[in-house]
Amino acid sequence: MRLAFLDRENEKARLQRAFGLEDGSFCCVYGRRRCGKSRLLQEVLPRERAVYYAADELEAPLQRAAVAAAMADRVPGMEQVTYPDWASLFQRWWRQAPPRSVLVLDEFPYLARTSPEIPSVLQKLLDQGTSGGKHLVICGSSQRMMQGLVLDATAPLYGRAREILDVKALGMFWLGPALGIARPIEVLEAYAVWGGVPRYWELAAEGASLWESVAELVLDPMGVLHSEPLRLLMDDLRDTVQAASILALVGAGCARLSEIAGRLGKPASSLTRPIQRLIELGLIRRESPFGAPERSAKRTTYAVADPFMAFWFRYVEPNRSRLEAGVVADVAAQIRQSFLRHAATVWEEQARRAFARMHVAEMSWLPAGRWWGPGTDRQPLEVDVVAESTDRRTLFVGEAKLRLQPAEAPRVQQELQDKVRRLPFSGAYERVITAVIPADPGATAIPGVIPPEDVLVACK
Repeated sequence: MRLAFLDRENEKARLQRAFGLEDGSFCCVYGRRRCGKSRLLQEVLPRERAVYYAADELEAPLQRAAVAAAMADRVPGMEQVTYPDWASLFQRWWRQAPPRSVLVLDEFPYLARTSPEIPSVLQKLLDQGTSGGKHLVICGSSQRMMQGLVLDATAPLYGRAREILDVKALGMFWLGPALGIARPIEVLEAYAVWGGVPRYWELAAEGASLWESVAELVLDPMGVLHSEPLRLLMDDLRDTVQAASILALVGAGCARLSEIAGRLGKPASSLTRPIQRLIELGLIRRESPFGAPERSAKRTTYAVADPFMAFWFRYVEPNRSRLEAGVVADVAAQIRQSFLRHAATVWEEQARRAFARMHVAEMSWLPAGRWWGPGTDRQPLEVDVVAESTDRRTLFVGEAKLRLQPAEAPRVQQELQDKVRRLPFSGAYERVITAVIPADPGATAIPGVIPPEDVLVACK
């Protein structure tokens, strides 16, 4: 099933503006696999003047022949010549392609691996200043390689891109329209499995239910997504064993660097760089209590950032032997027993992420965080959502919950007020606002409760 093209309005506008330039442009599009980079390009390309080529892992002479065959749609006869090198192929395209033609080299890392000279060849052509208004786009899923090609100051293509687009996963809001789900709690449950990757949504839409899709696509060893996280790691990391081990431990609940290092039998200092790389790739997020320095090592914790990766490393990785043995139904039943705890964690993070885009109490807010530590009574205290107003005079303190029945609301709100009184820093503000943020409020409107629809809209 092919879903309708969703969102990406900003990316589309930037590419269309670049393709409209009379003197040509160079654009770089990169991001995690299956996030819709190729679909984005296909949606925005001016077909009457575009050549689109998706590379693979063939040897260079075969790749050149395939590129030339694609170019022949705009320059007749391109495919009838055997090109001894990439320079001769691209130079002919640069000379003979019609003005404002667009050449897209998708999966560009495959080309660069087999022919490392290609970036330098393209750099020379771009620097000639005689492109005749031609446009060049390179696209790829290896974030490490794509960033190195255009963001590394020593790279041949550095500083030449008109647009550098990092195509990220879509927000939770779009999952409802994609799968035809209306209730926020159901959107959350699906998002807690599939995250924001559009291709996962397309695959999931073919199943009769969420759990049927999970069993067929993720748990079954023959499922399309059964080994997806390992393929993602291979795209960007040389040492996938260490990265997978870190993700497995963090996914299982090891939140502190010292704990991760202890379980791996390594000094904590040796893990700083690999964890930072996982953070840069958007696979792990670093958390510090609200108000604490971001890199305060003493109180820093780590979590798997992507919902699908968190689901996989929490439930699939520890059960891979059982799944290989064919007990998929048993593992699925076990997962469902604790799944709501996983979904609750995802909802808390989404509530924090959305908060700065919402106008709670008709006020604007800075990005929200979580707070944990000893309260004023020296007893452990944890608060799901804490944020300051943009004028820093008002504090918001919120509780994110999966479900909230109207009869429960007064008790939960009183517990929230008790937390405010115990917060060490709440007295520093002129005003403190509290609210409960449920994924399923069980009623259309409850005083002191933020509707889940507000969170979803803010997660576009």
